[in-house]
Amino acid sequence: MSEHVEGPIGVVPALVRSAFLVNSVYVNSAREYGLTQQQGQLLCVLMAQPYGMGELGAVLGLAKSSLTGLVDRSERNGLVQRQDDPQDSRAVRVALTRRGAKLAEEFYAETCRRVEVLATGLAPGERDTLAALLGRVVTDNKVPTVFL
Repeated sequence: MSEHVEGPIGVVPALVRSAFLVNSVYVNSAREYGLTQQQGQLLCVLMAQPYGMGELGAVLGLAKSSLTGLVDRSERNGLVQRQDDPQDSRAVRVALTRRGAKLAEEFYAETCRRVEVLATGLAPGERDTLAALLGRVVTDNKVPTVFL
């Protein structure tokens, strides 16, 4: 086990540790809603709109076989449904069911609340600065919109 070191840390450890921290909150929140982390991500992405499988795989960073399994399991659980793609009769789009949309909204709200708590030790101006800087990092790196 590593010892706790006081004082400022560099940008790399700060980003990596922050990613671990947020991921931990996300995983725990998903578990409490009876979801896997990937199912939680899927529901949050689909809150914005239905996606084709290729586009959905790119947004979630999943290979086709992994995405197919995730969508199959989520469909069996009544959270998503496959729909015909109006622009391509050979393709399908994945959309939330009513049940999936309700669960997605509840999961999203609770997860946002939990992540928000992580920054309660910061002053309002510091929170704004943090949001602006992290916003630039994700924009500059073209991170897909996974959380609205």
